[in-house]
Amino acid sequence: MADTRFIHGFHAINARLRQSAGSVEEIYIAAGRQDGRTRDLVKLAEAQGVRVIATEPARLDGMAGSHGKEGMAARHQGVVARISAAQRHVTLDDVLDTLAGPALLLVLDGVQDPHNLGACLRVADAAGAHAVIAPKDRAVGLNATAIKVACGAADTVPYVTVTNLARALREMQERGIRTIGADAEADKDIYGVDLKEPLALVLGAEGGGLRRLTRETCDALVKIPLHGSVESLNVSVASGICLFEARRQRSLA
Repeated sequence: MADTRFIHGFHAINARLRQSAGSVEEIYIAAGRQDGRTRDLVKLAEAQGVRVIATEPARLDGMAGSHGKEGMAARHQGVVARISAAQRHVTLDDVLDTLAGPALLLVLDGVQDPHNLGACLRVADAAGAHAVIAPKDRAVGLNATAIKVACGAADTVPYVTVTNLARALREMQERGIRTIGADAEADKDIYGVDLKEPLALVLGAEGGGLRRLTRETCDALVKIPLHGSVESLNVSVASGICLFEARRQRSLA
């Protein structure tokens, strides 16, 4: 057991089964639950050869543990999985080949503060993003601080590092994913652009913003309109605004 840990929720467990089924040891589902989401998860687990165990809700509460500083039981949605604790390596192809529904990706260009990276992962999880993508160089990487700040999201949202970010953006474009960069000097704002199609939202670090080649590679640039005296937002706040605007538009489609 020392080499395993728990993840919870349908989004996280479905993504893990699709991208790294071998790391899933067992899945525990609330006893008596028979809804469509549960049936689909059981079917996927069985196809991957993963054991599913009916479990009392109180035991699921204990597996999921507390959530952040609030000390409240994590919202496990009646499903918890025990997975290998070894950090898995996920490639961009792994993510693009296993997308469920229109892509919603968060691309971070040059974020070097682990607290910001952890917060971005947490926002990406909350918005149901399929992955967070970042360059291997000139970026912080998924270290212990980032994992702690992410409050479990480092286990639920694939974090993909790429050697060449511009090339990765072009690969997404070839797969029919529109790449939209956030830039303070853009002519259009985030609320005036269609975000319902398969999408990768590209954000840079505070201060420097997007690098030139990244900016030039994006299909379009948008800005977040600011109405006060501040000139920029923390990258995790900006990520949340962009991701949830995409979610809002998709909910109305």
